[in-house]
Amino acid sequence: MRVLVTGGAGFIGSHVVDALRERGHEPLVYDVRDDPGADVRDPAAVRRALAGVDAVCHQAAMVGLGNGVTDAAEYVSRNDLGTAVLLAAMAGAGVRHLVLAGSMVVYGEGRYECPRRHGVVRPGPRTVADLDAGRFEPVCPECGDALSPGLVGEDSPADPRNVYATTKLAQEHLAAAWARSTGGSAVALRYHNVYGPRMPRDTPYAGVASFFRSALARGEAPRVFEDGRQRRDFVHVRDVAAANVAALEAGAASGVLTAFNTGSGEPHTVGEMARALAAACGGPEPVVTGEYRLGDVRHITADSSRLRDALGWKPEVGFEEGMAEFARAGMRGA
Repeated sequence: MRVLVTGGAGFIGSHVVDALRERGHEPLVYDVRDDPGADVRDPAAVRRALAGVDAVCHQAAMVGLGNGVTDAAEYVSRNDLGTAVLLAAMAGAGVRHLVLAGSMVVYGEGRYECPRRHGVVRPGPRTVADLDAGRFEPVCPECGDALSPGLVGEDSPADPRNVYATTKLAQEHLAAAWARSTGGSAVALRYHNVYGPRMPRDTPYAGVASFFRSALARGEAPRVFEDGRQRRDFVHVRDVAAANVAALEAGAASGVLTAFNTGSGEPHTVGEMARALAAACGGPEPVVTGEYRLGDVRHITADSSRLRDALGWKPEVGFEEGMAEFARAGMRGA
């Protein structure tokens, strides 16, 4: 299969390229890092890149939390306009297979249950007053009691909490519209916290693992926000790349978009990750700062069993093994 990989020179995209090649496919890299003219928002350039292509893995995106709404136009341009241009060109070229790099951020906060009597509830955004006071855990919107976090399924309602998350949800809607219009197959892999070799260092849009690793490389202690008890699912980049290949090879249903959570299935706290990485690097112990970023969610871990059952995919890199490798791995510039 000849596969165009947008963002194929980036962190995740480069691993997708490797995984495709290892499976005997022919990946074509489309990335402004390699070619300044390879902008996914350029209709003519995208049309040329799609010549002779069987499928697209769309990894190109501006990633990160988003700085309030001041950079909203840039996020929408790169993520949503770029996706719209790509899909229009695919429709014109007759390319009918798409794997989209989605994100778990579309859910907002994760799944919570009120142990008292209200069952599954959806807490609202955390307030500045609560965060300033160190009250990091969401509470039941009905009774104010503490909540028990759980795993989010793909059928849970979307509730994006920042600009980046909003653009990722819009990408899914655009891909679904394309699939309905063309009869194409579209798969959105909702990535969790991806880490591993080639992760970018010291950029505003890198994941928390990148910032911790960069600090340790400088001999500094990782700075952990809030109380370090935020639950996340840290999934190795090679496992994410393998999920992309599995989605391409499985032959998804035509005319619809199918979403799959893509995580390790082993929730860990941010503090646990920082300590594991510090131990593997032989660096100083993490410092829990109590600081926060408005727009961050408290807990977000998801059930990835649908991906395992439907595509036969399973993560191969365990948490301790992955962190030990990441501690030794090279990182990329911005």
